[in-house]
Amino acid sequence: MMTDPIADLLTRIRNAQMAEKKNVCVPASRLKQAIAKVLQEEGYVDGCQEISVEGRPMLEIGLKYHEGQPVIERIERVRKPGLRRYEGKHKLPRIAGGMGVAIISTSQGIMTDRAARKAGLGGEILCVVL
Repeated sequence: MMTDPIADLLTRIRNAQMAEKKNVCVPASRLKQAIAKVLQEEGYVDGCQEISVEGRPMLEIGLKYHEGQPVIERIERVRKPGLRRYEGKHKLPRIAGGMGVAIISTSQGIMTDRAARKAGLGGEILCVVL
């Protein structure tokens, strides 16, 4: 049993990039798919698609590199499952002066910190990508 599937997703992406893999497969869920979609929209990954491996749904995420270096410099979990904290729209962080992205879980779905601020929503900060 996995206690933090989001941290597992981020760790698999980090490890695959260190090994210079073209893509990474993770067990599929709607939350992981939404996070991968946000990463794709922001240009951090090439794409994501749901596949079946031995009858189990998996999410295949294409990793992106620029001049031999991974596009994602840093990707880390912010809140842990045992300590969930929610931030209002005015307290959402700006990552590296707007160069990075915080992925937020809001009442309207998973989105970036910029989109949440624009929509006037707060929520749980899931992870930070730079």
